[in-house]
Order: sequence, then structure tokens, then C-alpha cells
Amino acid sequence: MKVLVTGSCGLIGSEAVIHYASEGHEVMGIDNNLRSYFFGAKGDTSGVRTQLQSEFENYRHQQIDIRNREAVAKVFEGFKPDFVVHAAAQPSHDWAAREPFTDFEVNAMGTLNLLEAFRTHTPNGVFALMSTNKVYGDAPNFLAMEEGEKRYDYKGTFFKKGIDETLSVDHCLHSLFGASKLSGDIICQEYGRYFQLKTAAFRGGCLTGSRHAGVELHGFLSYIVHCAVNGLPYTIFGYKGKQVRDQIHSSDVIQALELFRKSPRCGEAYNLGGGYENSASVIEIVDRLRKDFGLDLETKYDPQARKGDHICYYSDLTKIKNHFPSFKLTMSLDSILKEMVENASATTTRKAA
Repeated sequence: MKVLVTGSCGLIGSEAVIHYASEGHEVMGIDNNLRSYFFGAKGDTSGVRTQLQSEFENYRHQQIDIRNREAVAKVFEGFKPDFVVHAAAQPSHDWAAREPFTDFEVNAMGTLNLLEAFRTHTPNGVFALMSTNKVYGDAPNFLAMEEGEKRYDYKGTFFKKGIDETLSVDHCLHSLFGASKLSGDIICQEYGRYFQLKTAAFRGGCLTGSRHAGVELHGFLSYIVHCAVNGLPYTIFGYKGKQVRDQIHSSDVIQALELFRKSPRCGEAYNLGGGYENSASVIEIVDRLRKDFGLDLETKYDPQARKGDHICYYSDLTKIKNHFPSFKLTMSLDSILKEMVENASATTTRKAA
């Protein structure tokens, strides 16, 4: 099988490369390290590229920009992938406001370039887009909630399991990032429905793992662990630190994508996160780091919440579990935290040596 992975040096992309290359498939990655432009040296992924190229002989790397329509089409024409994992993106809604054109061209136009090349050259393949829960904008903030001592939760029964795919994407504040990702999400569904192509948009919650290069503007769990391990202060923005996120490990993301590859549908959308069982507020994570790992994190509080930020979000996984009954989270929040703390500690030790 031939697998094409965009954003192949990022968290989900590299996880996909490792998974499919380890199984002996022919894998091609597209990644031009634009993340270093978004986030500076802390976002640089060139080391991941070097690692993948040295570890897997069946991995080929293309350092092209998905905004380059001709270059993208040439890759599809020559490689003819059976499965496409589209994980390349500008991932920060704070950053998007700085350069709206760049954000939209990467997240929306880049996705359109890939889908059209997919339709033209490999219409019998399968296409999986890593979308985001930000397609729902701040609509979750207007659901009935209850405030506890350390977290918010949904009130009542309708959204007790979390946010499902029926939540409206209209009449809410998305952030420019949310709008560009929603554009890519919708066009992915439309190529599936209009052209009867096997496509799906996976609306991720907080995607994480030990290879996540989190920064203050993106990658909450990775960044807070980095701060805790390295003795750096962490700033909490708004909502008293009680805002809730669900965490899903990158390996469980790939599990979901692989199940879709094996039993694809046309023009689907799935919410994909850790669900209620893997959800926690910022201050609950701070408490866990202190209690379970002895990490006393210094926090600062800014009462100004980020524009369009969710007060509470965790994914209702009912639809994806109904479509793929074997799907099951293999990494608990405790397991994710343990892996990330150990990795961050080892990295800090190596740098100090």
C-alpha cells in the first residue's frame, strides 16, 4: 500500500509515518517545516524529518508547500497514494489573526489542492483530514454548564457525553483559524458527497503525545508539561483555570484513521478526542503534575480569556464507535501524562549533559 502523509513531521503526521512505515508500506511525507515559521525555533520539526529518514528506508520526504497546487498535483500523479493522511495545518487561532491570508491559504486552499489532486489522480483511494473541534466555534460556550470547584461540566443529559456532530457550526465566533479549518472540513465532506469519494474529516480535541512540540499558542498539555519539568512559569488565560479539554494520544488518532481506511464512507465527519474519561481542566492538570510527579508548577493568571476559546469541550465518541465498534482508547490521561513527563525529563537531561 502507498500512504501519503502531509505534515509528516508534526505530531499526527509522524505518528502516521511510523505506523505505516513500520508495517512495511511505502510512505511519502510532505512537510516544509512551516511550523518553524509559525512558532520559531521551538516549533522546528527538522529533527523529526532526519529521524524518520534515517529509521525507515521505505519513507520518502518531499519538502513542498501544500499551497503550491502544481507541486501537490505532481506528487499525486507520480506516487498515486492509496491512503492520504492530511495532517498539515496552521494550528493556532492566536497566530491566525496575525496573518489571515497565510492561515487561510494553508488550512483551506491547501486542503482544496490536495482534494482536487486526489480526485484527479487517485479517486479510488481514501482521504482522511485532521480537522479540529474549533469548527464549532464558541457554540459550546452557550450550552448549559455547571461550575465545580476545579472544572466546568455540561449540565443536564443531552451533552453529558460531550459534544457530538450535531452541534451547529453557525451563528458563533470561530476565530480566523476556526473559520479556515471549517472551510477545509466542509470541502473535504463535499468532495466525498458530491464526487462520491471516500473522505472524512476528523474533528480532533486536544491531540497529544510525547513527540508534540507544544508552544504557548498551541499544544496545551505538551506545553504545560514542558513548563513544569523545566521550572518555567505557566500562564492561565481566563475562566479561573477551570476550562476543560479532552486529551487523545496520537497513537489512538491513527487507530481511528486506520479503521476508516479499512471501512471508508463518503463525506463523513467524526468528533475525535479523549472523551469525558480523558478530560481535565487546567488546574486539575496542575494538581496532577504536583501530586503524581512532584512537579510544583508556577502559574500566573490572566483574566482575559483567549478570543473564541472553549470553556468546556470534550468529545462525544458515540458516532465513531458506532461506525467502528472496535475503536477503543488505549491511552488514559494518566498514561499520557506519565509518557510526556518522562520524555520531557529525558530531553531536559540530555540538553544539560
